Amino acid sequence: MKKMLNIAIFGAPGVGKGTQSAFIEKKYKLVHLSTGDILREEIAKESNLGKMAKSYMDKGQLIPDDVIIDILEKKVDENIKSEGILYDGFPRTVNQAKALDKMFAKKGIKLDSFLCLTADHDTLVKRLINRAKDSGRSDDADVNVIENRIKVYNESTLPVADFYKKEGKCVEINGIGKVEEIFDNICHEIDKVK
Repeated sequence: MKKMLNIAIFGAPGVGKGTQSAFIEKKYKLVHLSTGDILREEIAKESNLGKMAKSYMDKGQLIPDDVIIDILEKKVDENIKSEGILYDGFPRTVNQAKALDKMFAKKGIKLDSFLCLTADHDTLVKRLINRAKDSGRSDDADVNVIENRIKVYNESTLPVADFYKKEGKCVEINGIGKVEEIFDNICHEIDKVK
């Protein structure tokens, strides 16, 4: 059986995960699983999950772990025979990281690399405000919501990087600079674990 490549891309809101994910997905033929995109789809459909997710997202809060993990496991099962999966926006908590490891162990696969994009606070805020203008994403238009999202990231999500550092899987990549240069740095890291 060929090796399935499992890569997580991680970082604060506005760091460039979506932009870089599109390049990674194309080059390595990975299935791109963005928990944010999945949840926004559900919101657009006005499903029960979508309504529940919207109530959290409108406040800049994280969706409960068990809900995200159930959604993700279903998507992994659907794509288990693919070249691999790029996890964008997951795991967001240490509990999610532990649950992901358990789920992978059950399926005989593992997370190969945890790519952590970094950028300073002011850059993140500026990018999110610009993204709101370009994409119409309401969660990016309100500075108070942006500040809360960054605060939640720093308090609840950033510890995930430490969890993967202990496992030797976390690689920090500067998310500021030319998109192509950042992508080259990402490819260098992915090629090490392929």
